[in-house]
Amino acid sequence: MSSTPPEPPPRTPVIDVHTHAMPMPFLRRLERRGLADLSRRADRVLNLDPALCGLAPGSPIPLAPEQYDMELRLASLTAMGVDHQVVAAPPFVFASECGDDRLVMEVTRLANDALAEFVAGSGGRLSGLGQIPVGHPGAVAELTRCLDELGLAGATMGTFGGGRELDDPVNEELWKTLDARRCFTLLHPSRVSSRDRLSDYHLVQLLGYPMETALATARLIFGGVLDRHDLVLCLAHGGGCAPAVGGRLDLGWRRKPVARVTRGTPSDYLRRLLYDTAVFDTTALRRLVEDVTAGHVLLGTDTPFDLVDDQPLRTVRALGAGAAQEAAILGGNAARLLGVRATPDDRAAPPLHTAAEGPTP
Repeated sequence: MSSTPPEPPPRTPVIDVHTHAMPMPFLRRLERRGLADLSRRADRVLNLDPALCGLAPGSPIPLAPEQYDMELRLASLTAMGVDHQVVAAPPFVFASECGDDRLVMEVTRLANDALAEFVAGSGGRLSGLGQIPVGHPGAVAELTRCLDELGLAGATMGTFGGGRELDDPVNEELWKTLDARRCFTLLHPSRVSSRDRLSDYHLVQLLGYPMETALATARLIFGGVLDRHDLVLCLAHGGGCAPAVGGRLDLGWRRKPVARVTRGTPSDYLRRLLYDTAVFDTTALRRLVEDVTAGHVLLGTDTPFDLVDDQPLRTVRALGAGAAQEAAILGGNAARLLGVRATPDDRAAPPLHTAAEGPTP
C-alpha cells in the first residue's frame, strides 16, 4: 500500500536588504530645481549637483533603468532568485557634506515620499528604508514620519552629515529613538576622507567607502553610542574594513588609555552589529560569518549599481553552510528584523537546502 509523500517544508523567502532606487518623479523634481541633469539618461548616466552627491562637478553616476522602472526591477529580482528587496535611496542623494539644513531636509523628504510611492507599486515585493538626515536637527522628526506616516520598514543613513560625525551629541536623540523603536537601520558610506588621494581609478567607491564605514563604526564604538544604545544596525558592504581591523582596535583599547573609553573591547561591539553579504569574496564572507555568526549576516547585493553581486544565491551557497545558517542569511534574519512577510516566488531559484536539512548553527 503506497502512501503519499509528505509535503516539503516551506522555503524561506530570499530577502535582499541592500538595494537602491531613484524613482523618476524624484529625479524630475531635482532636475526642475537645477540639482540634477537627466540629459544622458539614455546612456544610463545621471549627473547630480555636488552639494548632493559629494562628487566633483560632472561626475557620472550610473542610472540603470531598474532604479526607476518597476517592470524591469521586478524582472531582475526574479532573474537573481530574490523574492523580496529592501530598497533605499543611494548615498549620492544624502547630501552628507552639505551645510544647508533647509536643502538637505527638502531633498530628504522628496526622496522618502518618492520611495514610499515606488515600493507601494511593487505588489508587495519591495519594502523601503527611509533616508535619515543624520547630523541635522530634523532627523528624528523625519524618521518618525517615515515609519508612522509613510509606512517604510526601516531606515538608512550616511556615515557623516551636517559637518558632524555620527557620535556627535546632535545625533543622540536619533540613536535613542532608533533604539526605542527597534528600527532596522542600514548604515551606508556616504563620503570619503582625503578625496584628492582617491580621485583616480574609481577609488572613492572601491576603497574610500570601505574605509569610511570602518571610521564611522569606530566612532560609534569609542564615542560610547553602542554602550548607550542597543541598535539594529546593519553595516553595508560587510562592514567595509571594520571587521579586518577589529584586532588592532582591541590592541589600542588595551594599551592606549585614551582609547579605553568603553565597557568592552571594540570586537565585542563589532560582534553585536549586523552585516550584509556584499563583500564579493567567498573567503572574506566565510570569515565574517565565522566571526559574527550567521544570525548577524543578511543578504545584500547593492542592486542595481554596477558594483553588484548579481548571483547572490550562488554567493551564499558557496559558503557551504548548513541549512539553518543558509536560510537565516538568505532571508530568515531579514524577515525577523524587518517584519517583512515575503512570500517565496515560485519563479525564483530556491536555496540549496530546505529548512529541514543539514546541521543547525
